[in-house]
Amino acid sequence: MRPTSPKISRRSSTRTDGVPVAAEQFKDALREWASGVTIVTSRHGERVHGMTVSSFASVSLEPPLVLVCADKDSNTHGVIAEGGVFAVHVLGRDQEALSNLFASKADEERRFDGLAWEVGATGAPILVDAVAVLDCRVTSAHDAGDHVIYVGAVEQVQRRGGEPLLYHRGHYTGVAEG
Repeated sequence: MRPTSPKISRRSSTRTDGVPVAAEQFKDALREWASGVTIVTSRHGERVHGMTVSSFASVSLEPPLVLVCADKDSNTHGVIAEGGVFAVHVLGRDQEALSNLFASKADEERRFDGLAWEVGATGAPILVDAVAVLDCRVTSAHDAGDHVIYVGAVEQVQRRGGEPLLYHRGHYTGVAEG
């Protein structure tokens, strides 16, 4: 007996501009995806920058590779492109304020003021209180719509441990107790 195929919704779009899904529909659907919250930092010369990122994933165990997606209009994207390094900081459940600081466009150039950080193996800024940190050197960059996907070779790992900060349906949350 042949297995049946799952039913896949093929609802057609009413759009006529060649884009299959409206941006708001796409964003609404992605709100259902719970993701960990990270801050990605980078350095080029004396310029340090960082931003809150939920588009982060592991790519390979051997060699250890991760990816981050950076909006082409973000200042951090330019620093990663010029510096060739970035660090991914996995935030803890108690770090909502830090996430908001790095997500806001206000005072972008002053995000590091008063924060404890050190220089990582690649030269990227390392925030000292993250649950985990992956210090990476860019191995490739890929154009992807309004973002660039940076793949990085992990050169150093730090792990403090703790409950991760999650983002779901437009709100911060944590791991549910089982």
